[in-house]
Amino acid sequence: MRPPRFNAATSFHADLKERIKNYFTEKNLRPTGNITLYFKAIIMVLAFIGVYIHLVFFTPFWPFAILESILLGGLTAGIGFNVMHDGAHGSFSRKGWVNELAAISINFLGANVFMWKTKHNVAHHSFTNVNEHDDDLNAGAFLRMGPSQKRYKIHRFQHRYFLFIYSILYFYWVFFTDYKKYVTNKVAATPIKKMEINDHISFWGFKVVHIFLFVALPIYMVGFMPWLIGFLIFGISTGIIMSVVFQLAHVLEETTFPIPDKISNKLEDDWAIHQLKTTANFATKNKVLSWFIGGLNFQIEHHLFPNISHVHYPAISQIIKETCREYGLPYIEHPKMRYAFASHVNHLRVLGRS
Repeated sequence: MRPPRFNAATSFHADLKERIKNYFTEKNLRPTGNITLYFKAIIMVLAFIGVYIHLVFFTPFWPFAILESILLGGLTAGIGFNVMHDGAHGSFSRKGWVNELAAISINFLGANVFMWKTKHNVAHHSFTNVNEHDDDLNAGAFLRMGPSQKRYKIHRFQHRYFLFIYSILYFYWVFFTDYKKYVTNKVAATPIKKMEINDHISFWGFKVVHIFLFVALPIYMVGFMPWLIGFLIFGISTGIIMSVVFQLAHVLEETTFPIPDKISNKLEDDWAIHQLKTTANFATKNKVLSWFIGGLNFQIEHHLFPNISHVHYPAISQIIKETCREYGLPYIEHPKMRYAFASHVNHLRVLGRS
């Protein structure tokens, strides 16, 4: 399947890039991460290691073990949002090796950064909300997220069971889809670039490390059933947190799901305007939420400037919002997370019944 094409870039995109460039020049700032981000990354990684060690080697009484398993899931998502995500986009640091180190954190958590870069950086960021090209819309037959996807009878109830599907994301990702991508050499309709020998070694080596750290060693230390219960709670927590954060940015009533023209295979807008119409912000005034999810509630800023670290999103959001207003372009934003969540549920309900 050929990737769709965008229309030629408009003056909006060129003007916006110039304004953002001037902002960093005038403030004498680098667009990459800073000491605030590095301190947060250290806190999250050390907290993850501490909770993991306490759970596996000094297993507390079961109610506290359950709470720690949930916390471990939250920290896994937090490291993904704040460390891996910026690293994979090359925005964590101005040093390439630091970005690679940050990005590879996802390998220790069970996934694979090589596959993630194709799925997220290439497929999702290029063709946001375009069915069969944006793999984030692909939930098989379980969920209908876009109007061009096939509707099944079960979708009538998807607004009731979608959290269950989200809860298995981590397991599905780590134990199935990574291997599927490895074997098929593609993510949705996007081919994966040729893997070098080091990429193959990294893929299999880290999968073994993950099985040892999250399956074999815990079973040896605490027994099979305690491990199984704890691992399920940990994975469910990780899956729900990650899924909800990413879906609230794109799969909403207000966002669009463009379809390429059947003859020209072109999308209606240029790339930048496409991002504005398919992306939404939520709860940007909530500093605690922004801290934890790595600024992914500033999703418009992230999609327009994925190589800028999330620590700069609150500042550049004002520039982007003003520029959109001047050009008469949409800037979709929900002031509260619960409003975005309600929009997501309503979107699933409508698609399930129409």
